[in-house]
This record gives sequence, structure tokens and C-alpha cells, in this order.
Amino acid sequence: MAYSNWTLETVVTTFQLEIVESAALFAEIETIVPSSYLTEVLTKKVQLAIAIGTEKAKSELIVADILFELREQFEHRISFFSGIEFSVDEESGLTGVCDFLVSLSPVQHLLQAPVIVLVEAKKDDLKLGMGQCVAEMLAAQRFNAERGNDISCVYGASTTGIDWLFLKLEGKCLHIDMSTYTIERCDRILGILSSMVTQKA
Repeated sequence: MAYSNWTLETVVTTFQLEIVESAALFAEIETIVPSSYLTEVLTKKVQLAIAIGTEKAKSELIVADILFELREQFEHRISFFSGIEFSVDEESGLTGVCDFLVSLSPVQHLLQAPVIVLVEAKKDDLKLGMGQCVAEMLAAQRFNAERGNDISCVYGASTTGIDWLFLKLEGKCLHIDMSTYTIERCDRILGILSSMVTQKA
């Protein structure tokens, strides 16, 4: 089964995850002021992405630029990948293409240790994107373990590009942030993504 076929209910049941919902999962995270470049780019692109209205447009015009900014903030010590094959466990149904993966490694030609998994939500509904996101987070967790990467948490985001919902997977415990963040609070989104990379969330 491909990642896109998972729902939140089926992935939680199949992999026996415990759900913890929190309204303050990332409440203490410091914001990061976006660069003038990102601010200008989003000013130009967000309305266009909304007008086009497709997942692909929002992914290319908004999400990619946010991740590019994140990589710049970390002075290229991390890498991010878009639309790559990430088949980890075919028998368990953890196969398919991921929209975005962020790795702790600076190596851009080889995926090494994914930390953040980002999925643009289907039909502008964040909840519909959560099952796919969690399945990819589980795959990332296994990928890390198989390669001896000592990473305690894997993070995810279901996003429409405009709205962002964040998740955290620690062992079998799935933390779901009850708050959603809009692109108008890009500084908050960057702060949360940064905390994920540094494992401080």
C-alpha cells in the first residue's frame, strides 16, 4: 500500500500508535524572522498559488520556498528533497513518493537521515493529509533505525501551503498539535521547523 492510501485511523490502528493531542505542543518555540527574500517571494506567490488552487502549485510556490529558507537559515547544514521515492518497507505498506523530506545531513545528492516529513494536504483539508504524513514519519523512523541514526523524534507537517498542522512521533507515541498555523505567521512556522531540525521541540 502506498503512503497516499493511509488514513489517520488505519495507520494508527495498524501500527498501534498512541495519540496525544496537545494545544501547546510548539507554544514555547521561538519565532524566526524570515529573510527579506522570503517575505518578498511569499508576497508575490501566495495569492497566485491560491488562485491556481492546486496542491502542486501550493507545493512549488510556497512550501519549497519555506524549506529553501530553512536550509539557508542552517547555512546548508541540512538538505531537503522533493518528490523522491522513499520505499522503506513494502510488506508494511510504507512505500511511495514523499512530497518533501528534510535531512540532518548537508549532502544533497543522497538521502541520509530524514527528520521532517512534509505533505501537502489533499483537497485543502489538513486532516486528509495526516494519514499519509504519519505513514511517512513511520517510514522515516525505520529508515533512521536501520542506518543507526540516533534520532529520538521524527516530525511531520500536513500543509496546504497556507495552513500548517504539525506532528511529532516519538517511539509509538504520536503527538498532534491542536493548533494550526497560517502562512501569515511564517516566522512561527520557521521557528517550529527549526526546532524540529535541532530536536528541541
